[in-house]
Amino acid sequence: MNVRRLLSVPLLAGVLGALATGCGIRATEVPTDFGPAPSRANCSLTSPDVTTRTSRGIPVQVFLLCGSSLVTVDRTVRAAEGATDVERRVLVAQGLLDVLAEPPSPAEAEAGYETEVPGGTTVSGPRPGDHEDTLRLSAPPSDLAGRALAQIVCTFSDSAAAEGDGSVILGGPGGEAPRRYECTERVRTRPDAAEPPSSAVQQGG
Repeated sequence: MNVRRLLSVPLLAGVLGALATGCGIRATEVPTDFGPAPSRANCSLTSPDVTTRTSRGIPVQVFLLCGSSLVTVDRTVRAAEGATDVERRVLVAQGLLDVLAEPPSPAEAEAGYETEVPGGTTVSGPRPGDHEDTLRLSAPPSDLAGRALAQIVCTFSDSAAAEGDGSVILGGPGGEAPRRYECTERVRTRPDAAEPPSSAVQQGG
């Protein structure tokens, strides 16, 4: 009897080992292909827009939105022949607003370009008591979306509509005092996170 028990121990151990091996859990392969990564705006045009190159007028550059930055594109605005300095600046500024509000061309849209400047926005010159370089918009600058204001400030400050020092004096249609807005590197690279900084302006001048 003792011999049988001794012989049955290794036999039972072998059977249990085989059962344990057969009942093991197999590793499950987890699929890692979740499809292509989300597409991003490439912000690169393969060639200049033919209509822009052949349009008549003054060649200018305006800032559109692409991805998380402001980028320049070529446009043209109507020439202000025979106008005074103030009239010329207002005409240039209005032309810039008009092209900023236009939808990007199909090639630009495909590359990810967009604009948030509302159509119908107008601009006028300084009122009595304003600084001579003031441009007054038909909507208060503080009421504009941050990205739209960044487009306008950076476009104006880099054009004949402003003093050419990287800033522009903007006011609204009401009695609020105009302010000097700056197009900084941070505004150009992060218009979503940084509105154009502004400062008070000495009246007159």
